[in-house]
This record gives sequence, structure tokens and C-alpha cells, in this order.
Amino acid sequence: MDQTKRQPTKMGWRFAFLALLLAVAVSGVVRSLWLDVYFIPSESMEPLLEGGDRILVSRTDFQAEPIRRGDIVVFDGRGTFAPLNSGRGPLVDAAAGVTQWLGLTGSDTTYVKRVIGLPGDTVACCDAAGKITVNGGALDEPYLFSGDAPSTQKFTAVIPEGRLWLMGDHRSLSADSRSLLGAPGGGMVPMERVIGRPVQIIWPLDRFAPVPRPYAAEPITENGQ
Repeated sequence: MDQTKRQPTKMGWRFAFLALLLAVAVSGVVRSLWLDVYFIPSESMEPLLEGGDRILVSRTDFQAEPIRRGDIVVFDGRGTFAPLNSGRGPLVDAAAGVTQWLGLTGSDTTYVKRVIGLPGDTVACCDAAGKITVNGGALDEPYLFSGDAPSTQKFTAVIPEGRLWLMGDHRSLSADSRSLLGAPGGGMVPMERVIGRPVQIIWPLDRFAPVPRPYAAEPITENGQ
């Protein structure tokens, strides 16, 4: 008689456990194919994205329309911005992966930056007005952090096929393509490493807001076009 009374409780726990497993599996499929969540660990993309923000990232936006100048991208920086191997061992990497998957901590290998140069572009700093140029035309950058110069580091880079030149909006605090000019790959990220586009700030709640896709950033040439 005691066993009969306990049976519903056992079934209830089994059902809850199976439902949890199903929810995790569905979440994993959704996050690997359509939408994912990332934690912003630094101030390099201020004022649009602040350190501590959690953002929803669409993995499919760039399938419908190609990446263009001015887009913000989330990308896997291994092999360019970060080493291919963390050197911490599989257990530490696995534990870090869990907290990153939950959106509790940032990733050492996943980055958020803005596209400044596309394949075939020549990106340089800077013209007489202090602006970054793309293919000889000045780039208007209204998204820059207030008071920041477009760049205090001089550079000229020709972007090879299949790669991107990426920079943060808070230039004085951003380690980006400029910082890796002497490294293998020259700080230019392969396009296949792009994970997706931020579409929504979901945390903290007082910053809950969509992240609109900007118009393509076209350089202004001497004749104003």
C-alpha cells in the first residue's frame, strides 16, 4: 500500500526530469541554429553596448543579407583575436563553457565589434580631418564613443578575400584589428568565424531594447559621394 502511494511521486519526478532534459535540448538546438545569448564583458562597444549587458544574437540575419560596413558582429576570435587553445585544460574550459552558455560570464574567445572594412577594401588612419578612410573616402562614424578619436594609431591595411577589418566603438578602450597588425592574419577575421548579429539587449531590464541594424557605412569621397 505504501508503494502505491509513492508511485505518483516517483512519476512526477521522472516527468519533471524528462521535461528539463527536453527543455535543455530544445534550447540547445535553438541557440545553435537561430538565436543565442552572449554576455558583454567590457566597455569596448560603448555607448551602444555596455559592460554587463546580455544580448540576444541572431545566427540567421547574415544569411538573408550579406555583412556590410557598419554592421555589428559577434564572432569567434580563435586564431585571430585569441589563441586557438586556451591552455587551461579541458575541465576548466568545460566549466567556463557552462557559465558562458548560461550568459553569466563573458567568453575569452567570443567578441563583439563593428565592421569597418570588407574584403578588397583598403582601410587607413587617418586623413587630414582625423577620420578613418576606406578606399580613399572618409568614413562618417556617428556611433563613436563621445570624445574618442576615430583612432590614435596610424595604420593602412588591405583586407584580403574572405576577411573583415573590425573595430570597437569605444576606440580608446578597444583591442581590435589595429592591435593585431603584426600578428598572423593581421587582425583580420575570417567571415566564416562570424556567429551572428546582436538584435536585442535583454539584460539588465532597464536597458531592454532592440539593437537595430544600421545603414551601410559608405565612405565619403572628395566629390561628396
